[in-house]
Amino acid sequence: MASVVFAGGGTAGHIEPALAVARAWAVEHPSDTIVFIGTKTGLENTLIPSAGFTLTQVPKVSISRRPSLAWLRTPFDLFAAVRACRIILRNADLLIGFGGYVSAPAYLAARLGKVPTLIHEANAKPGWANRLGALLTPFLAVAYPVDSGRFSQALITGLPLRSDVSAAFVASHLDFKSARIAAKKRLGFDEQAPLIFIMGGSQGSVAINSATADALNALLAQGFSILHSVGATNALPASQPSYRPVGYLDAMADAYLASDLIIARSGAVTCSEFRALGRYALFVPLPIGNGEQFHNAKSLVEAGRAQILNQSDFSGKYLITHIHELLAQSVVAPIDGSDCDLDAARKILALGEFAITAR
Repeated sequence: MASVVFAGGGTAGHIEPALAVARAWAVEHPSDTIVFIGTKTGLENTLIPSAGFTLTQVPKVSISRRPSLAWLRTPFDLFAAVRACRIILRNADLLIGFGGYVSAPAYLAARLGKVPTLIHEANAKPGWANRLGALLTPFLAVAYPVDSGRFSQALITGLPLRSDVSAAFVASHLDFKSARIAAKKRLGFDEQAPLIFIMGGSQGSVAINSATADALNALLAQGFSILHSVGATNALPASQPSYRPVGYLDAMADAYLASDLIIARSGAVTCSEFRALGRYALFVPLPIGNGEQFHNAKSLVEAGRAQILNQSDFSGKYLITHIHELLAQSVVAPIDGSDCDLDAARKILALGEFAITAR
């Protein structure tokens, strides 16, 4: 019986792939112990317990992107977090990390405790925590090919999909055309009207929500249906005929399948889920970070399934002016989804098993 610790918190982009691998590990090794490391403030406090896994909290190490007096606290916060992670990892056989602030101290603690570490990088451009961790372990996996650095030699696994998304692909892959019509019907939208699904991530996007509000009446007047995920913490707009705003959408697989056009951020998880089930997308990358959201969507653009637009160019006026062009592109986009990420969790699991035996 082995003890496996997962590190990856803060956002759904780190948590959902970790949960997918944890579920696969639990099925393959039901007697093993699985524990997640997180902080008090991340989405892991909701998502991980609701998935049936144990979450252990450690101090958060926050590093502002701009010079700040808060940097003076970083060494002390890091020391406290590493110490807490060492206690959690004391009897662990493997650490599997997915990036984010909670992963960096876990990687350092695992190295100090001689615990084998596997790191999966979801983004096409690796984040700083995983770049640090990659210096400490040879067991690396990536969702996308990486051009340089240690991750350029990593195992390409794809990105682990949520169970509802992978199940929807399996159920749809023989006849995606019928599956898309059926999903629109299940969501309660007019099967003949083009459906636009707009979302800004689990927390929503002020920029995307604002542009949607500015264009809403003009889009509805043209006969479009709109499903709008505004984010759980944002005020919910009034619903209208053919316009359904929600704080958070549970039926994501149906939304991907049913939508003729998706307008969204291009986080790694969104791109992977869209690749599996979606038809055509306008991606508006988050204009902060290290530019990973732009790189995440590039392969979908090359496949004729998406466009990328800078947030500075995105507005209600843009939507009104370009909506017919976007929907025309959707009509000629491939009708099928993709199975390239379907076995990602199994591949990461296999690498983790090897890391344990190579200890």
